[in-house]
Amino acid sequence: MEREIDLAEISDGRLYNANDMVKAGCHDCAGCFACCRGMGTSIILDPMDIYRMSDGLHRDFMQLLEESLELTVVEGIIQPNIRMQGENEQCVYLSENGRCGIHEFRPGFCRMFPLGRIYENGRFRYFLQVHECVKQVRTKVKVRKWIGIPNIEKYECYITDWHYFLKHVQEWFCDMEDEQIKKYNLYLLHEFYKKPYEAADFYGQFYERMQNAKEAVTSV
Repeated sequence: MEREIDLAEISDGRLYNANDMVKAGCHDCAGCFACCRGMGTSIILDPMDIYRMSDGLHRDFMQLLEESLELTVVEGIIQPNIRMQGENEQCVYLSENGRCGIHEFRPGFCRMFPLGRIYENGRFRYFLQVHECVKQVRTKVKVRKWIGIPNIEKYECYITDWHYFLKHVQEWFCDMEDEQIKKYNLYLLHEFYKKPYEAADFYGQFYERMQNAKEAVTSV
């Protein structure tokens, strides 16, 4: 999800790379789960999130959709997000004692928090959202350790490519009729989310599907 932001208002004024130290450490969120509530539809899931959650929970996409996810339209594109539930509008995966039930394979959105991404010139860098986390005393931690994704360089390339692919989709939609947009949206949903990934090589399968999606746009 992309939004207009003023970094001067919401950040510490710096941009970070994976090897930089950032003041994001929150002592394992001890006694706090404020960021797991009231998030609405903002925890958008990318294909790798679904791949890791499906593997970790032993659920396919349709089962996840039935149990814990929902679909929302983000800038014209149908994408899944984690569902909030109950009177407190809390994450469906938040346990009774206020801990994340999928912490080992939590989505990239949650892994970053309170970091955000800003995209420029075909790449992105991280920024620290200084008003989002309620923890007042935070320690410095290396960005790559905070995010905790193996081979983060490859992961960041994937995140960048997915972001700009979605930007292209938005541009393609400008020249499509409503029925074509609906048809292509359903195609993307199936190819990137519903269709299972084999365990061996997520990235290889993802890029093959992306190439297919680029070619398929001319046939809708």
